[in-house]
Amino acid sequence: MSRTLIELLQEGLPAEAVLTDPDVTSSYAHDMASFCAAGAPAVVVLPRTVEQVQHVMRTATELRVPVVPQGARTGLSGAANASDGCIVLSLVKMDRILEISPVDRVAVVEPGVVNAALSRAVGEHGLYYPPDPSSWETCTIGGNIGTASGGLCCVKYGVTAEYVLGLDVVLADGRLMSTGRRTAKGVAGYDLTRLFVGSEGSLGIVVRAVLALKPEPPQQLVLAAEFGSTQAACDAVCRIMEGGHVPSLLELMDRTTVKAVNAMAQMGLPETTEALLLAAFDTADPSADLAAVGALCEAAGAAQVVPAEDAAESELLLQARRLSLNALEAVKGTTMIDDVCVPRSKLADMLDGVERIGEKYGLTIGVCAHAGDGNTHPTVCFDAADPDESRRARESFDEIMALGLELGGTITGEHGVGILKKEWLARELGPVGVEMQQAIKAAFDPHALLNPGKLF
Repeated sequence: MSRTLIELLQEGLPAEAVLTDPDVTSSYAHDMASFCAAGAPAVVVLPRTVEQVQHVMRTATELRVPVVPQGARTGLSGAANASDGCIVLSLVKMDRILEISPVDRVAVVEPGVVNAALSRAVGEHGLYYPPDPSSWETCTIGGNIGTASGGLCCVKYGVTAEYVLGLDVVLADGRLMSTGRRTAKGVAGYDLTRLFVGSEGSLGIVVRAVLALKPEPPQQLVLAAEFGSTQAACDAVCRIMEGGHVPSLLELMDRTTVKAVNAMAQMGLPETTEALLLAAFDTADPSADLAAVGALCEAAGAAQVVPAEDAAESELLLQARRLSLNALEAVKGTTMIDDVCVPRSKLADMLDGVERIGEKYGLTIGVCAHAGDGNTHPTVCFDAADPDESRRARESFDEIMALGLELGGTITGEHGVGILKKEWLARELGPVGVEMQQAIKAAFDPHALLNPGKLF
């Protein structure tokens, strides 16, 4: 069957787009998630055109071969992991920015466009594409759409789903469907565009996206506030949001994360702190906004409040936050990065609960969080070569997700479900919710060929 599959694929694809060497195809087997099984793909294809993607899907449907779509494989849930004998459909070669319209404030792009490349290109037109995942220098727009990615700026600007106006999608049988629009508003029919955002390649292959843009904001300024407890830091977050402030960023790092960043980069962050809160504003007068927020932090018990004086100081503070996950990985060599989002009012309960879980399992668990929208990233540090420590890491990870649900939250704010959280998705949705989602999957993919084993 593999020979026939390869021959049929080669009929509609250039030779260099069809990879069969096992040493090469194995490098496409998985994304960056821990504890997620990955199979051996039969072939990896790298199309450059919509027609080539259609050919792949027609071939897959004819032979009933599963297809796993991939972007840059920076995901953290196993959503891009290969299954045995599948076609890995890597879209990284479809990397053209097709249009940037300052009048319509849209960009039209292929799925392989890197997030940072798009941001820089629209910036040349005085425009801004806000979604900014931590991996923005390498992750692709197609992957961002597949997992409904977020980022540091979500507290003010929202997540990927709010910027996807329309899509071109190749369905499982090879047909091409367009959804959505490029107009500023429109309500014609069911919102199929939103249905595809976050579907992790399980409903169709995104081959073109119309993305909303905003005018480029002023340079933001950042404030750092040091707290003697996570409770006080979370109280400050609640005061800021209740007060009607609209920061462009509101991030929290716990003491474990601060120490890890200092150990890796010698940044001189205050290691006596229990929680470091970073707030930023990109308004016309950010200094005034920072002063108002600084006063709220002091009222909540901040030991020290330090506003940045210029863009360079602001960038230095943000660099510390961006280094958090890499620094925590250096603590033990391996991490499991959770992605639990809770109501802002429950943020302190979430952080306190994570600390108790870390003590229970004898593990280092650092937390960095998009505090402004309640999206926490508890990061379990462990030695993957130690079976007992690995077991405890997985059990603690599950307890963190259970805690998030108990607090009225969700198992994933921006990383997706993939393989890692399948069991937990069912718990969050309930049996009726799962049944309806499976019915939608069956309508778009009746032979269950698209990214099998993910989500459900």
